Amino acid sequence: MTNTSATSAPEKLLPGWLLLLGALTAIGSLSIDMYLPSFPTIAQQFGVGSNLVQLTLAAFLVGLAVGQMFYGPLSDRFGRKPPLYVGMTLYLLGSLACMVSQDVTALILFRFLQGLGGCAGMVIGRAVIRDRLGTTGAAKAFSLMMLVMGLAPILAPLIGGAVLKLWGWRVIFGGLAGFGLFCLLAIHYTMQETLDRHKAEPLHLGRTLKQYGRLLLDRQFVAYSLVGGLIQGGMFAYITGSSFVLIELHGIKPEHFGFVFGTNAFGLIAASQINARLVGKYSLDTILGRALWIPAMLSLSVALLVACGVNSLPVLLVGFFGFLASYGFISPNASAIALSQQGKQAGVASALMGTLQFALGITSGISMSLWHDGTALPLMVVMAICGVGGLLLHRFVARPEHQRLLQKAPQT
Repeated sequence: MTNTSATSAPEKLLPGWLLLLGALTAIGSLSIDMYLPSFPTIAQQFGVGSNLVQLTLAAFLVGLAVGQMFYGPLSDRFGRKPPLYVGMTLYLLGSLACMVSQDVTALILFRFLQGLGGCAGMVIGRAVIRDRLGTTGAAKAFSLMMLVMGLAPILAPLIGGAVLKLWGWRVIFGGLAGFGLFCLLAIHYTMQETLDRHKAEPLHLGRTLKQYGRLLLDRQFVAYSLVGGLIQGGMFAYITGSSFVLIELHGIKPEHFGFVFGTNAFGLIAASQINARLVGKYSLDTILGRALWIPAMLSLSVALLVACGVNSLPVLLVGFFGFLASYGFISPNASAIALSQQGKQAGVASALMGTLQFALGITSGISMSLWHDGTALPLMVVMAICGVGGLLLHRFVARPEHQRLLQKAPQT
């Protein structure tokens, strides 16, 4: 269902409203990547194993996934801005609570609260783009937004490592609280409401559940959401396990960890900007289908090498870089196609897509926490399952359904 009021592309190369949405969406990445170098320090300070510290990441992802289910319907009813006020306030309070946590249990709880608030910007950001742009324009906007989002995984580990060395891990969460306050003020003073109040959907539990039910029966929406989610799941496996593999297993210093992480994020940014140029020349599904081969083949190859006893740091780094860079092609196009028919319920659809994708991220993160054998094998196996799974799901489910709908469209 096409949004007739939507334009085909962002009016400028990187307009201010897209910069703000990028910052709001980057909250998730910033809140994860900035404290990754602190994992060994937090484990030592609380006297627990690294697998329990990894559960603080899983709790944050659970908060991100659960919260989106509420913000989507709320934004379709009350507009895009009011739920953002609630979410960002909750994020600010959760960040401050994390800063003063006295044990790992409290940190896990407050990370969940932090995720519950921070997800508001992620789900509503996608809805705003769908409000303003058509399918191809949305794909370009998602790619351009990654230019802003990509700064988080480049800068956050570097800043986090420096802050950890100078002041300790608690100050990291103080910085996240400050960023939350900045976003809250930016939303209030610069963001325009994009939901037409005359088209606002009534908020009713039964109606909302029916909307979610209809979306779950939409094969194109679910398939493309899961394709993007599987690759995101592999990325979260990397995020969860990389600090152990790189810092503890291969001896990279925490303050240098950010350089490795940032290199991979730079690959993601570069790929997303190339994708923004390609979407005007090739179909979104064609780009997506070709890009999915990269994480599938690389992660499978590296997993087999690690299983055979090849514990080479350069091999791992090549696998990590290729997997994460490919996400710059995969995420924008999978998201744009998934939301292309959901104009009247963009908030709910964006919420469900985010929940499905983060559910896969949670699964991969928990798998990393439970399967901890002191090697890189658990990480690479989970990444390979996600990479190959995304390729197969697209080839045998998503693409056939997309082509069926395209053939049917001229007849309607």
